[in-house]
This record gives sequence, C-alpha cells and structure tokens, in this order.
Amino acid sequence: MKNWFWIGMVLLAPHVGMSQKSTMDSLKSVPRTIGIPDSTINVIADSLLGKNGRKKFMPNPKLATRLALIPGGGQWYNRDYWKLPLIYLSMGGGIYTWNLNRLKYNDFLTAYESFYDLDPSSARYGQLKAGITPDTRLPVRVRNLLNTESEYIEATRDGIERQKNYWRRNKNLSIIVVGLIYSLTIIEANVAAHLKTFDLSDDLSLRIEPKMSQPMMRQPAPGLRLVFNIK
Repeated sequence: MKNWFWIGMVLLAPHVGMSQKSTMDSLKSVPRTIGIPDSTINVIADSLLGKNGRKKFMPNPKLATRLALIPGGGQWYNRDYWKLPLIYLSMGGGIYTWNLNRLKYNDFLTAYESFYDLDPSSARYGQLKAGITPDTRLPVRVRNLLNTESEYIEATRDGIERQKNYWRRNKNLSIIVVGLIYSLTIIEANVAAHLKTFDLSDDLSLRIEPKMSQPMMRQPAPGLRLVFNIK
C-alpha cells in the first residue's frame, strides 16, 4: 500500500509544479491599471477653466515682455487694464518733471553765461566791462512749479551758479526715474504673465479619502489618502 502511495506522489508532482508555474505566469501577465483620482481630474479642469466655464486665459510671458517695450502694452496683453492709468500717470509725471527741470536749468544757464557776455552791442557791456564783483547782479527768469507763471529777479553770479547746478542734478535724476519706471513696467508684465498660469484662489481644502490601491502591492488593499484640493 505504501508503495502505491509513493508511486502516485511521483506521478502527480510534475502536474502540481506546472499548475503553479502557469498560475504565476498568469499573475505576471495581468496588466496593472493606474487609476487617476477624480479629485485630480477636477483640479486640472478647474485650473484650465475659469469661473464661467470658459477656457482660462494663459498669457505667454515672452510675448508679454516684448509688448511691454511699448509702455502699457504688456499690461494690456495680460488684461490688467487697471494698471494702465498708473503707468501712464507715473511716466507722464516723470517726463513732465524732467522737462520742467530742463527749462529751469536752461534759464539759469543763460543767466550765468550772461556774466561773461562782452559783446559791445550788449546792453550789459558797460556794467560787465567795469568788472564782475560778488555784488554784481543780473536778471534771471524764475518759473513756478507748474510753469504757468514766471518772473525776472536780480541774482548774483554765485547764486545763479548754485541754482544752475541744482536744476541740472534734478534734470538728470528725472531721466533716471523715468528709466526705472519704464524698466519696472517691463518686469511687472513678465511676472504677471507667469503668475496668471497659477491658481491663486483662496478656496483651498484638505480632506481624507479611502483608497483601495496601494503602491508596491499587486492586490487591492484598504487604506487612506490625503487630498489637497485647489479650486
């Protein structure tokens, strides 16, 4: 009886091994499917669509930078229309300040040069021929802040020279300020175009959801996941 038992085991052993090998091969051949959570799909859809369901405007930063070479062009492309008055007022104010400083500088420069005008036909020739002293005064044009009125006052050469240098520094500073404002408009257009590609809404939420598929596991297994939802 024992001999028949061992004979049967020897005959069945190859079939058992083949069945186990076929089972393992079938498990290996089953393709794994990666499920994408619905929350992830909703996040992607919300980031591409606006509040009204239309496609969200996604500006091109390079194009916005090129258009910003024209003052306000980059902001217009980014649809930041409320920034246009700020840009034009700041640049217009800077250009107006530069022009006013230029006019005042030229007024005092002309008055300063008149101290060295030795043309015999000049009305001041007799006064200047006698010699220039610290008390020698000549008229100079003085403008008000808005350049709406002006008057001529008598001033000494040293006083006129100080005012001439003062308005020259202001004129040069105005050019620098206008250049900085222009550069900032270009940088702002580029940065704003980059930021418009992100969702900056305040509707942020974190929730816990069940999850059946686990990494590094072939069979479904219960678990939990943290979902950070941006709408």
